[in-house]
Amino acid sequence: MVAHLLRLKIALLRNSLRRSTMQLVGLAIGALYGLGILGTALVGLAVLGTQGPEVVGTVLVLAGSALFLGWLIIPVVASGLDMTLDPARFSTYSIPMRQLLAGLALSGFIGIPGAITLLASMGTAAAWWQHPGAAAVALFCGAVAALTCVVASRAITAASASLASSRKFKDLSGVVLLVPLVLLGPITTSLTAGVQGVRDYLPDLANTLSWTPLGAVWAVPAAVAAGQWAAAGGKLAIALAALAVLTWIWKACLAKALVTPPHAGNLRRSAGNLGFFRLFAASPAGAVAARSLTYWFRDPRYSAGLIIAPLLPLVFVFASSQAAGGGSTGVVLGLGGALAAFLVVWSISSDISYDNTAFALHLGAGVPGAADRAGRAAAAGILALALGILYALAGAVISGSWALLPATLGLTIGAVGSGLGLASVFSARFTMNAPLPGDSPLKSKPGNNFSAMVVQFSGFAGVGVLVVPELVLTTIALAGNRPALGWISLATGAVLGAVFLAAGLRIGARLYDRRAPELLLAVSADR
Repeated sequence: MVAHLLRLKIALLRNSLRRSTMQLVGLAIGALYGLGILGTALVGLAVLGTQGPEVVGTVLVLAGSALFLGWLIIPVVASGLDMTLDPARFSTYSIPMRQLLAGLALSGFIGIPGAITLLASMGTAAAWWQHPGAAAVALFCGAVAALTCVVASRAITAASASLASSRKFKDLSGVVLLVPLVLLGPITTSLTAGVQGVRDYLPDLANTLSWTPLGAVWAVPAAVAAGQWAAAGGKLAIALAALAVLTWIWKACLAKALVTPPHAGNLRRSAGNLGFFRLFAASPAGAVAARSLTYWFRDPRYSAGLIIAPLLPLVFVFASSQAAGGGSTGVVLGLGGALAAFLVVWSISSDISYDNTAFALHLGAGVPGAADRAGRAAAAGILALALGILYALAGAVISGSWALLPATLGLTIGAVGSGLGLASVFSARFTMNAPLPGDSPLKSKPGNNFSAMVVQFSGFAGVGVLVVPELVLTTIALAGNRPALGWISLATGAVLGAVFLAAGLRIGARLYDRRAPELLLAVSADR
């Protein structure tokens, strides 16, 4: 049965590659990237082996503990990610629990993350080339460590199944994960400065972790190299006990999940609360705008953009302060707000893809293309303009130069209008394999990721060309402290933004009316 589960995992992977050429290309790129990381790690381990056992042990314990934490955390905060062999699919089969656990655990190594983790963990033996006995122990401990990572990932996923089945938990966890990802640069810089200040503390930290389930398995070879056999035996016992406990937790949670499907009850809501629908006119365009604005705040695939976009100007401010001492903080904040506003409006370039089969409601209700394009653009435009204007005002306050406010506003308005116009055309012409409704916004669906990336970059380039006049005027106005050009930029952005928005809505409406059935077929192909 274990071999059958492994063959099933391989067959599913092989069939998915046959179905999509782009997925095959993506897997090849991912494999090359993983092999590059693995090669770099092995070379680094071999170089590390020239150091003493204490230094090697410290580095391996710290890196191994971080790897273990990654396998623990990612499955929880990214609960929407797919598992090829979903345990829930085996609930109707009487597979012995021991064989099911073994098959699912070993299948975790069939894939790029699991395979790279296994090879890198066992590859830590390269760091002990000066100590053959420790190298042999490192091979065994590396296999145990990799298995522990996979089992821990499965165990914590199964343990959080009741939470993961909650829509609110999935939405919150997926969006919260985006915050540290966006702020990765400032966080890394701060951590680097902190590590440099506590460099002498790292060996003590590694020693402490070596007696915990996080780092025990990685510390066994160092103890063997140092001749500390009692410590090596104790740490190996801790590692094996941690693996046994995690396996037991996984077994208990999996046994419960197989006989107790997650419950998702309907909540009662009070009648009469129309939400955003009471703020818009009772027209097709108004209804589409209200529906779209509701999704922006209630659908994590949209609200994730409202988390990322406002953080980007702060990242730019941090980067400029590191490079220029913070003298241009206000200007960078205003320009960053224009970019954030553009990212919000460009989200509607995949709006129909996000609708999935619900797009049939637009066709069934006979919503004309002009109303559909206008409603979606209105919802995104309201949010984008509010964000861009807020950052432009904040930049003017911080810089103390209100005379240059029109320059940043001109660029913001031009980017919003041009972005909405071109996105309205792209949305009616192209579709992409977007996360399904209810899925994590981080979930990457296979199929046409490469072609979607090309389309998105083409759109970015197109908007960049459209906003060249505003960008040039704003840059000269800010760099040369020429407020008159700022007012010209504001007028140019308002005029060109309105022209490109009207043209994009008109062209997008024609495409929508002509291709609506094709769009429905495209977004319904993979449900």
